[in-house]
Amino acid sequence: MLTLVLWCFLFVFCWPLALLAICLYPIVWLLLLPFRIVGIAVHGVLELVATIIFLPVRLLRTVV
Repeated sequence: MLTLVLWCFLFVFCWPLALLAICLYPIVWLLLLPFRIVGIAVHGVLELVATIIFLPVRLLRTVV
C-alpha cells in the first residue's frame, strides 16, 4: 500500500518518471528473480547445515 502511495506522489510531482517506473518495474522484477531463487536455495542449504551441526546437541538435550 505504501508503494502505491509513493507512486501517486511521484506521479503528481514528475509524471514521466512515474510512468517510466511503472513500465520498468516488471522488467526489473524479472531480472532480479534469479537472485531471489539463488537466495532461497542458499538459505535452505545453510539451514540444513545448521540442523546437521546442532543435531548432536539436540539429541543430548533430550537424553539429559
